[in-house]
Formats: sequence, C-alpha cells, structure tokens
Amino acid sequence: MKWILGTLALLVLGLVFHLSLLVYAMYVLLGVLLLTRFFTQSWVENIIVSRSCDKDVVEIGETAEVTVEAENKGRLSIPWVILEDSLPRDALIAVPHRMTAEGQRLALARLGPGESKRLTYRVNFLMRGYYQLGPLLLETGDVFGLHRRFRVTANPHFVMVLPKVLPLLGYNLASRRPIGEIRFTHRLFEDPTRLAGIRPYQQGDPLNRIHWRATARTGELHSRVYESSRVAGATFLLDFHQQSYDGHGAVTSAELAITTVASLAHAVFLMGQQIGFASNGRDAADRIRDEGWHAEFTTRTEAQKRVAERPKNERLRPVVIETGKGEDRFTRILKTLARLEHTDGLEFLEMVRETTSRISRDATVVPVLREVTPVTAIALGELVRRGFVVTAIVISFSDAVTPDWAGPPEWAEMLLAQGVDFRMVNNEEAVTNLCAEAIVR
Repeated sequence: MKWILGTLALLVLGLVFHLSLLVYAMYVLLGVLLLTRFFTQSWVENIIVSRSCDKDVVEIGETAEVTVEAENKGRLSIPWVILEDSLPRDALIAVPHRMTAEGQRLALARLGPGESKRLTYRVNFLMRGYYQLGPLLLETGDVFGLHRRFRVTANPHFVMVLPKVLPLLGYNLASRRPIGEIRFTHRLFEDPTRLAGIRPYQQGDPLNRIHWRATARTGELHSRVYESSRVAGATFLLDFHQQSYDGHGAVTSAELAITTVASLAHAVFLMGQQIGFASNGRDAADRIRDEGWHAEFTTRTEAQKRVAERPKNERLRPVVIETGKGEDRFTRILKTLARLEHTDGLEFLEMVRETTSRISRDATVVPVLREVTPVTAIALGELVRRGFVVTAIVISFSDAVTPDWAGPPEWAEMLLAQGVDFRMVNNEEAVTNLCAEAIVR
C-alpha cells in the first residue's frame, strides 16, 4: 500500500509539472504494482493444503508421523512459496523437552499448475499433554519483492499423550479399610438409598422396610434389604494452580502429581471400586474450543507469534468427573489428566468448596498437592469435620519419604493439626509403594 501511495504522489507531481518521463515511469510502476498485487493474492488463495497424522492417542515415548501436502490448484505458476508447519514452541524448547521433531517442516518450493509439495516429519512425545501439530504457514510474493502474502491454513491435528501409569506394589489386604470390595459379616449400618434385595418379613422388621409391591404380588409380607454403609473407592482432588507449581522442579512436580493420580485411579479401578476426579486445572480441549486458532496475518513475525502464543488462563470452573464405577470412568479420568493444564484462576480452597456437594461420601477423598498452606490444611480439615475420609498425597522433593517425626516438616504439622492423614511422594518409586499401606487405614 505504501508503494501505491508513493507512486500516486509522484504521478500527481509529474502531471502538475508536466514531467512526461516521470509520468510514464509512474504509469508503468503503478501497473506493475497492481498486477503483482493481484497475482500474489491469487497465488496464495489457490494453494490447497491437506494434513494427515497416523496417531491421535499415544503413550509417552511413542512417535507420530505427520504429512502435509500443498497443491497449486490455480492456472498460474507460483514462482516461490515458503511452507512452514508450526509446532508448540514451548514444548520444543522446554527443559526438559516435552517433544522433539525430526524431518522436513520448512521448505521453499516453486509450484506449477497442478504441482504439489509434500512435507513429512516425525514427532516424538516425551511427556504427557495435548499437543497441536500445525497449522501450516504459507508465504509467497512477486519476483520483485514488492508484495508478500501470508496465509495460515490446514486445520491442526491434535495428539493426546496419556500420562504414565505405574503398577502399585505391596497392597495390604489386612488394613482396616483396604481399597477393595469389603464383604461385611455384621451389618451394623445400612444405607437406605441402596437396595440390596428382598426377603420374607421377619418379626421385628419396621413398617418402612416392607416392600408393598412384592407383598401384593405374592400375598405374603416381604421386607427390603439395604446395602451396608462403607467407604470404598476414591475421589481425587488435584491442585493444579500455577502458583502452586512455581519455582525449581515445577515441571517435574506437576508430572509426578499427574502420574500419582493416574496410578492410584488405575489401581482402584482394577479392584472394581468407584473413582472420581476434580481439579482446578483446565482442560486443553476446552481452551482450544473457546479460543480457536483461526486468524488473519499481514506479516510473518505476527503470524508466528500468534500461532505460538498462549493466552493467560484464568478459568474459574473446576474440571469434575463424578465418582462412579466402570472402565469408561477411568478412561475419562486418564484422558482428562493427559489434557490438563495449569490455571491462574481457581485456587484450591475455592475448588474444594465448589465441589464438596458433588464429592461422594462413600469414597475416600484423596487430595494430591505440591504445596500445603494453612488455607489448604483448613480446607481439608473442613472435609474431615463434615465426615469425609481424607488422605492427602503431598509431592515434596525437599524431604525424605520417611521423615524424622521427631521434627516433622511444617506442612505435616499443619495436616496433623487438622486431623488429615497423609502420604508423601518424591519420586516414581514412592508412587509404586503408596499402597504398601492402604491409603485408608
């Protein structure tokens, strides 16, 4: 546009002062500018791009192959075009690396009518996450360098990397409340919301136990039998607020917390128990749905910046998966953990208060924390006083797994003061030994 305005200004100047040579030159330059502007716009719009990836869900350490093909559907040759497929920059440069890429992601090509250029590269995923592969950034222009056009195209492909699931060793069935189905011999307490069956009426059965439909159908009195009240299964509360994971070892702590929840949930699921999950983190799939990735750009620098940038995350609604049984429930929790991101909005105390009404009372509440503050301890203490069975898992690299209880850490004193049972984890080996004692004793 600046070239056109400058040319028009010189053209007017030549006409005013009757400078015929200047007028002729400006006419020629103006014609070249308009033609090159038209051609570059036509070239960039006639490039059709397709993308394929051989995997959607992978495990840590696996590799996915990505193929991007750009074809010139126009009738004019494109003298040059730069193709660059984008990958999340923070994942590539993070320490430790979250992913690595090998192969051709950037190419300069000339495309005649009907010709195509293919990019093929492989991505190795080193950490769990929800990764965006693409979109493709196109850049082309005229041979004089007067005009350049940029276009972001080819819908990105999203790959989910599942968190690591560790086998838990040394499970102790002799615990008072093991994480497993419990067969009760003496039914001291019964849950009137859970019907276990029907039996013939026995002397002393209260009237509210009588099953009137069965009585009417058989002509004999029958009574309801209810399941016993018990604590079985677990609901995991994961603190994933950004502030809790600042400082040295933040990435390692976050991944260890995710691995801890995934491993415990898997163990509880294999025992046929109910599992649930809540976190103040944010689901990356929700972020992408809300923010999208489409945009128009005028410069290459702006395009690269907008494709790679991560807006501030101030989500104020917790991610909740209701407590229940079944493989589908565990799969949902595992995929949610894979996509979970830090948030700057909802703090742990607010998350606990918002989800308390949705936490099952007949399952152990297992908060997984990196940082224990007085506010956090009080929030867990409130759950204990409301009748929940709470066992906290604390991710701490500064203390030994078996601390010196003659002088326990400050965070341990805060939890003990609130009557909260806890375990400590500082590496993956500690996770595998979490059930050497049952979580609920």
